[in-house]
Amino acid sequence: MTAPAHSLSPVLEQADRTLDAALERLFAFLRIPSISTQPEHADDCRRAAQWLRDELDGLGFDVTLHETPGHPILVAHDRTPPAGPHVLFYGHYDVQPVDPLELWESGPFEPKLVTGENGAKCIVARGASDDKGQVMTFIEAIRAIRATGGQMPVRISLLIEGEEECGGPSLLPFMETHRTELRADVGLICDTAMLPGVPAITTTLRGMLGEEVHLRCASRDLHSGIYGNAARNPAEVLCQILSSIRDEATGRVTLPGFYAGVQESAPELRARWREIAPDDATFLGEVGLSRPAGEKGYTAIEQTWCRPSFEINGISSGYTGAGFKTVLPGEAVAKVSFRLVAGQDPVHIRQAFCSHVRNMVPDDCTVTFTPCGGSVASALPDDAFGLQPALDALGAEWNTPAVTIGCGGSIPVAADMQRVLGMPALLVGFALDDDRAHSPNEKYDLAAFHKGMRSWIRILHAMAATDA
Repeated sequence: MTAPAHSLSPVLEQADRTLDAALERLFAFLRIPSISTQPEHADDCRRAAQWLRDELDGLGFDVTLHETPGHPILVAHDRTPPAGPHVLFYGHYDVQPVDPLELWESGPFEPKLVTGENGAKCIVARGASDDKGQVMTFIEAIRAIRATGGQMPVRISLLIEGEEECGGPSLLPFMETHRTELRADVGLICDTAMLPGVPAITTTLRGMLGEEVHLRCASRDLHSGIYGNAARNPAEVLCQILSSIRDEATGRVTLPGFYAGVQESAPELRARWREIAPDDATFLGEVGLSRPAGEKGYTAIEQTWCRPSFEINGISSGYTGAGFKTVLPGEAVAKVSFRLVAGQDPVHIRQAFCSHVRNMVPDDCTVTFTPCGGSVASALPDDAFGLQPALDALGAEWNTPAVTIGCGGSIPVAADMQRVLGMPALLVGFALDDDRAHSPNEKYDLAAFHKGMRSWIRILHAMAATDA
């Protein structure tokens, strides 16, 4: 059930009328170089948090900046909350580094409105899509509601952090400590993508497990002419070990117990996804590929949205500089990751991986492991609170039925909201896959920013008509 049109119209018109002013505020936010991974930008991260604090304070929220071992976490609550459902909005104010700087067509923190080759206007700056532009769609929706009536249709709290791009080490302990204050009926996360012209809510997210493997054979690099054949080559050994983890015929991961707990997606869901992306070549063509390379029997979309995977992210060994050097390396290093689906335990997967590697290491070689983080997957049931009203509201705004999709990436806060706060999390995003998040010339379509504001207005009104 959605709010009647007469209550929405003035608010939507206000969002349309004040788009230019909203864009100027977004530009001011984007000019702050809040790169969380680089210590020299710590003051900029704090400045971004303070900028948000001032904006929300002016919109009638009680705002607290909580100190953490890293960057501040902002929590805001409506000073005059209405009765009814309570929503907690999550976003982040930190951004990725800008390297390589020479590939940017304009300054990363000098936001510009440009017209693309397709004629569409877009905002270009670091953080435009991930995640400042998306955060501001929600805040500008609040502003439009305040300007036309004052009170929010639902009780609203906000949780905005500054470490998402550096692993979010402070967020989970903060949520555990403040779970009573943060608990709501539903979490709203705006850090995902939609399909071109088709609004979407992401209902499945893969978890992730990362590991760095160091394999040493000889005590030093050797002359390959003198020692080659006789001395063990760690690069060769490591490649053999890693290649054994995926079965060549089936594409399945070979670790014992890897698929324990993995459930098949419902046939109707798989059919819906095939309608969205019927052609593997279309999905892969954008990156110059045409055929899925992973688990047999699943489309490219299914392989990334609902199936677990093992990937080699990088290998380093021996001499890799210019020219040629006949060296037999003493050590080889690999960075690997597993993307996990609901039902898989990162701790078990890590143990199985390390055991597999150790069992294949020759007697005169040694191996060490460095964990690189892990998170569980999350899956939202079809009857989750607020899901259907949000889908209806999105469909009304975009004039096409909204869909539920999966995401091959990992957003740990979604699972943390479910596990720590005991509430579902709706991932409603307006980014596009070609927004170049984390890359030079990051952009966010102006239409996505504008309709994102309007979408949140509709969603919040729709939530008001939902029984908590």
